[in-house]
Amino acid sequence: MTDSVAVALISGGLDSMISAARAREEGHRLLALSIDYNQRHQVELAAARRIAQALGAERHVVLPLDLRAFGGSALTAEIDVPKEGVGDDIPVTYVPARNTIFLSLALGWAEAMGARDIYIGVNALDYSGYPDCRPEFIAGFEKLAELATKAGVEGEPFRIRAPLQDMTKADIVREGMRLGLDLGMSWSCYDPAPGGVHCGLCDSCRLRSKGFEEAGVPDPTGYATAP
Repeated sequence: MTDSVAVALISGGLDSMISAARAREEGHRLLALSIDYNQRHQVELAAARRIAQALGAERHVVLPLDLRAFGGSALTAEIDVPKEGVGDDIPVTYVPARNTIFLSLALGWAEAMGARDIYIGVNALDYSGYPDCRPEFIAGFEKLAELATKAGVEGEPFRIRAPLQDMTKADIVREGMRLGLDLGMSWSCYDPAPGGVHCGLCDSCRLRSKGFEEAGVPDPTGYATAP
């Protein structure tokens, strides 16, 4: 067994599952971190637990951090989740500074555990409107990690791994199939429908469905309404 350990952020979604699986494929032992930020789609945390177990994570921390105290997003406040289709602007499902917050927590755990690799499932092509999914953000946070930690200033820099950064959603689905994953374990919907199924109409559902269709892979997802 390798001595290399990595912290993987696992939200329960398709992208974070495949990013964490890549960490395992690349020879790391896995520490899985999920954030219970009191998001409206709590069902994703159940998916995160399934994924962490399936990937053989040595430890899975579900950290409570109530971002509803801040609000400012359709995922953390009483704001309707848009269902009209994917637009070009930053959508109201953007959670202020979420990936900065999550990576900061992952960085703290990584330093405490002696890990130097942090995996995050951000993707710039499908969600280029999200500023915290862009390559320049990942590069900037990696530099911040070097400056902000004891390990970094002592010459042991952290590597922020974003293996899906330049993939389309179809590429990501195909990568999941290559890795032999059960893609039905993941959860993408921002506004779950009654009965525990994806709504089918939010941005995340539409992108998920499109990814499976373009990849030519049967979609295992249950949708309340066909995307």
